[in-house]
Amino acid sequence: MEEDVKILSEQPEQPHKAGFVNIVGNPNVGKSTLMNDLVGERISIITSKAQTTRHRITGIVNTPEYQIVFSDTPGVLKPKYKLQESMLGFSEGALTDADILLYVTDVVEDPEKNKDFLDRVSKEDVPVLLVINKIDLLKNDAELQELVDKWHERLPKAEIFPTSATEKFNIDNLMKRIVELLPVSLPFFGKDALTDKPARFFVTEIIREKLLLNYEKEIPYSSEVVVEKFEETESSIHIMTVIYVERDTQKGIIIGKGGDKIKKVGIEARQDIERFFGKRVYLEIFVKVEKDWRNRENKLKAFGYME
Repeated sequence: MEEDVKILSEQPEQPHKAGFVNIVGNPNVGKSTLMNDLVGERISIITSKAQTTRHRITGIVNTPEYQIVFSDTPGVLKPKYKLQESMLGFSEGALTDADILLYVTDVVEDPEKNKDFLDRVSKEDVPVLLVINKIDLLKNDAELQELVDKWHERLPKAEIFPTSATEKFNIDNLMKRIVELLPVSLPFFGKDALTDKPARFFVTEIIREKLLLNYEKEIPYSSEVVVEKFEETESSIHIMTVIYVERDTQKGIIIGKGGDKIKKVGIEARQDIERFFGKRVYLEIFVKVEKDWRNRENKLKAFGYME
């Protein structure tokens, strides 16, 4: 009798699920904040400035039952130079290798902005989850319903999720639906993986974030950060980096009077890098001029934007 009870109580093992969930949309709608909320870690740069993400950035969520490989992409825009062409290529590539597509918009964006890209999204065969972000800025439910109706007309096959990434509203429901839609699959990465990017990549992203926060106008967008040395021991990391800019005047602005500006960037970046790696960090930053690097294919290849 005891054996019969044991047999009846056993539950069939659920097959493992895994898939690629790609996040696309226009600049400054909250894609990076949403990505970080879904992953539960600070993977992508978050600032109030547009076009902060330049690469496809991967964040991985693991449980015993599933693995979700999230991919944050640069905002869709009309390219003005070769760097932006490469950034658009990362976003367009996200349409071709997704198991689930998250199209992120917000409450102020024109649905017809970058119409060509949106037309491609509407033709996708994979599940599309339309995330209307920043709904905390709306005055009432009537405004939200009007937006939902407008987007339903534009992307009739999409499931719509009103959210506020900064308030973490409706993120749990979005995550639950993503898990439901995941295909049955073995994991693509090790179960302890947080990202497919190397440690050096996150050093450059942290320093780029400090450039975006500490400088105005074109300076952050004309800058690229390269890690020249990354030497790690059990207790500390020695990092040497170079910030490349396009003009001598930009170099002077980044360094600042008596080096005060670059010193501030270095202190803020080192503190964040130490928190990220959980180790003491010795950080060196140099500034060099690489004229018109955003339009030079050899430099874009060297910086990892082109193959």
